[in-house]
Amino acid sequence: MKKVSLAVLISLSALTGAAYAQSDNGIMMSTDPAKAADVEQRAQDLQQRQQAAMSAQQEMPMKHHKSGHMHKKPAEAQ
Repeated sequence: MKKVSLAVLISLSALTGAAYAQSDNGIMMSTDPAKAADVEQRAQDLQQRQQAAMSAQQEMPMKHHKSGHMHKKPAEAQ
């Protein structure tokens, strides 16, 4: 139940963020080369951070959890 609640909360947060982002002044157009270069640099930095996070996540080893239940061996026949 906690996983479902967490998934719903994350989904609502994402939708709220998307709605907030769309309520800004819209798309601004500029012919200033310095602003264009700044935007491109930010986009490249963001892409590099995302790629680094993805590769770090892929390098993390998978952990295998053992069951907490002890299995008893059947008694040997005498």
